[in-house]
Amino acid sequence: MGTRDQRTGDGVSRGEAAILVLEDGRTFSGESFGSTGETFGEAVFNTAMTGYQETLTDPSYYRQIVVQTAPHIGNTGVNDEDDESSRIWVAGYVVRDPARRSSSWRAKRSLDEQLQAQGIVGISGIDTRALTRHLRERGAMRCAISTTSSPEQLLAAVADSAPMLGADLSSAVSTQQPYVVEAIGEHRFTVAALDYGIKTMTPHRMAERGITTHVLPSNATVEQIRAVGADAVFLANGPGDPGTADAAVTTVRGLLREEVPIFGICFGNQILGRAFGFGTYKLGYGHRGINQPVQDRTTGKVEITAHNHGFAVDAPTEHPSETEFGSVEVSHVCLNDGVVEGLIARDTKAFSVQYHPEAAAGPHDAAYLFDRFAELLEGTTGAGSGTTTPKGNR
Repeated sequence: MGTRDQRTGDGVSRGEAAILVLEDGRTFSGESFGSTGETFGEAVFNTAMTGYQETLTDPSYYRQIVVQTAPHIGNTGVNDEDDESSRIWVAGYVVRDPARRSSSWRAKRSLDEQLQAQGIVGISGIDTRALTRHLRERGAMRCAISTTSSPEQLLAAVADSAPMLGADLSSAVSTQQPYVVEAIGEHRFTVAALDYGIKTMTPHRMAERGITTHVLPSNATVEQIRAVGADAVFLANGPGDPGTADAAVTTVRGLLREEVPIFGICFGNQILGRAFGFGTYKLGYGHRGINQPVQDRTTGKVEITAHNHGFAVDAPTEHPSETEFGSVEVSHVCLNDGVVEGLIARDTKAFSVQYHPEAAAGPHDAAYLFDRFAELLEGTTGAGSGTTTPKGNR
């Protein structure tokens, strides 16, 4: 493809010509943003107006090409504090009107420079509203961005690329070595976090509540979890199809049988749901952004929440379900489409939500869930003991 080595009035370089091709043949032409080359992934849209740095570095976006619905992206540049992991995980990035310069005292470099430094292929200057409407009507689908191929060549390559349905991805983003995030101030509890794609802010939120977190690989066994002296287990967010995570489900079922308190979010909610015996399914276009309305059915309150999920738990919302581990209810629902957004067990110490309560990049409405987790631990352990109180002594 040809290049567009044009410059704007303020001296900002325009990139090469680039195209985005969806698997149904819809094609968009624009300019490269970030690195040049070619990339493949599932096209999804994010409705947040801010927090792009946290989005890019969220491991849950692994193998996805993210379309930002907000037209102006990059205004605050990139800093060294807001990353949610050690790298950018998105497969590609789509924006309409990237900022020509950063305007934040915290910025260390521009977003374009950061994308180039990490080899992330993107496209700008396209009608992201039209693309978003297309995905909303036709569903999330495979796509590619390229500065090197023709539309015909790219469409054929997209057809050969791997779909998200059936993708087992959590092990690819998980830590390979355990590490510890110490409690801030007085140590109260010890939690083992299974890393399916954990974000940096999550153990920090627990640390603020006196919890020391041992972050373990996604394939950690019940014995390895017990070995760290955990009072409870946290099931993290992550990418991929939860229907492929049979080993994780087996581990969580083992933890439930041993009556270990559990708190899960996002992918962890789906794993817990499967452990209870529920199925999971792929949503048409998913929930992604920091402005999703959810009702906490235990209180009746509505909270605005951060989401990043393309799969959901298939559980009845009308009545509790009787499972091997007792009664389980749907605790939260999305007010846009009625999707299950949380589970709570009535006969064992386990609960979960489908969204991200760590508030990175916001909002803060769901921060109470970490308090709820700490309160659960207060009721089931001797503070800081590292051992769960037997059920009969509660």
